[in-house]
Amino acid sequence: MSVRTSTHIALGLCLLLGLSACGEKAQTLGTKNDAKPHTGAAAAFTAQGWKAGDPISWEQQLRTRAQYGQNDHSRSP
Repeated sequence: MSVRTSTHIALGLCLLLGLSACGEKAQTLGTKNDAKPHTGAAAAFTAQGWKAGDPISWEQQLRTRAQYGQNDHSRSP
């Protein structure tokens, strides 16, 4: 086999491999219905005073947590 034929074969294989990436199928999942965040969690992971399923209680806990628990400015001296 000549060098020219080998070059043509190698070029053809590179072209074939390059074009094979264009045929990838979309990787989408079906729709997923997530639960609302205020619906609840295991009892060990809930904050004291929060009632599962109550959106108003959920919002209040988020406000309290943002103000006191995760606000570094209010905790720094």
